[in-house]
Amino acid sequence: MHGAGNDFVVLDLRDGGAAPDAALCRALADRRTGVGCDQILTVEPARAPGAVARYGIWNADGSASQQCGNGARCVAAWLVRAGAAGAEQFALDSPAGRHAVDRDGAGFRIAMGVPDFTPARIPLAGVDRPQALYALPVEGVGELAFGAVSMGNPHAVIEVDHVDTIEVERIGRALQASSWFPESVNVGFAQIVADDRIRLRVFERGVGETLACGSGACAAVAVLARRGRLARSAAVALPGGTLQIDWPADDATVSMSGPATFVFEGEMTR
Repeated sequence: MHGAGNDFVVLDLRDGGAAPDAALCRALADRRTGVGCDQILTVEPARAPGAVARYGIWNADGSASQQCGNGARCVAAWLVRAGAAGAEQFALDSPAGRHAVDRDGAGFRIAMGVPDFTPARIPLAGVDRPQALYALPVEGVGELAFGAVSMGNPHAVIEVDHVDTIEVERIGRALQASSWFPESVNVGFAQIVADDRIRLRVFERGVGETLACGSGACAAVAVLARRGRLARSAAVALPGGTLQIDWPADDATVSMSGPATFVFEGEMTR
């Protein structure tokens, strides 16, 4: 499946099957010798009342992830097609917590939680108080200005003049390897097009650059809106498609709307 080009192998483990180990995740994600994907998602039985299912997330390198907005929409579409979830409203549990899901035209709207700018919660090391913009030295890059936020996973957001000319991989890898982010970080590069629209490229931890990143889109809108650079309701144009992000107030949850697409399915033999 894919959500705006962010692609997944989805494993249905509702019958109690075991979650994939790191080696299997890497094998599945390999685009030459495996299926090929950015992340592996597992659809699992709900572990708490009120949710129709839980899902797990693994990056292409086999590391576990806490949050994936595009993946949440794909899991929602999977469950609706399987008849396990209502067609209008239901709840899913992820490693980051519970997400309310609403059918939104041809796609789904996911409640992604309240952005957390507290440095220790991101985590962002060596900083005591939240700042709208950090200017910190990064080895191999020099001083770098960025916003930082947790959407259940860590994000750094860098405002740029033009996303087509920025060195996404070089800067992304340098920031991920820096001591400022002890758990690494997803690095977003945002170009403001209008007060309610941005272009975004994201270099994800454990994956590399992806065609779309749902939590990265939420993080970019939250960081830029908090600085007064962007409206709280904005379209985020990523290389693989456009997501609609809404953040009505600082203490409100961010909601994300976008497509979820089935590509093919099969049975894995081991």
